[in-house]
Amino acid sequence: MAKCLLLTGASRGIGHATVRKFSEEGWRVITCSRNAFDKNCPWPGGEENHIQIDLSDPADTINAVEIIRDRLDGRLDGLVNNAGISPKGADGARLNAIDTDLMVWGSVFHVNFFAPIALARGLKDELVAAQGAVVNVTSIAGSRVHPFAGAAYATSKAALTALTREMAHDFGPLGVRVNAIAPGEIETAILSPGTDKIVEQLPLRRIGQTTEVADVIYFLCSQQSSYVNGTEIEINGGQHV
Repeated sequence: MAKCLLLTGASRGIGHATVRKFSEEGWRVITCSRNAFDKNCPWPGGEENHIQIDLSDPADTINAVEIIRDRLDGRLDGLVNNAGISPKGADGARLNAIDTDLMVWGSVFHVNFFAPIALARGLKDELVAAQGAVVNVTSIAGSRVHPFAGAAYATSKAALTALTREMAHDFGPLGVRVNAIAPGEIETAILSPGTDKIVEQLPLRRIGQTTEVADVIYFLCSQQSSYVNGTEIEINGGQHV
């Protein structure tokens, strides 16, 4: 039986690369995003394994758990909580802690923080049955003020890091490992102006590729990391040092 992965935020960037990696490794991948399946996504069985869900809506997220469960064969080998939103102000301005509307804070936390625990809790039995793994996608912005990432995004990612630790403690006795990855500057379709200035200061002096992030996610879901639990792997070319 092929292993099964559930991935949120699959339609672009890191999520897109992750689906391709797991598909190439023979996994069945169930994707979740707020958009309908994009027929241009180049992996087999994509449309029938896609679930449209608004993770900013708590009720929609909880209801989707039952839909996802119906797609599973009682087992879930991997859950990757990759979906995240980072709203900007006018002309792409950073949203700071003083001016960001509280409704925006709520929306960001629902997607970036509450959805991961809602999905993991809702699919606990399937994760336990497979002795599976959870990977939460945090960010370098969770540990420092970033020139582009807003306050709501940064604090939601910091909270997700703490949640990863708590989940590792609580899910570990059940045989389910929970870890996180914290990407830095990764080349995606939409890069903030000024990213090149950050890259010039990185120890590796280059931007990261989505495939490099997907490889680490795969490692954390594979038996190669069978004794890795409760950690956060920095994927940033040394930006954190």
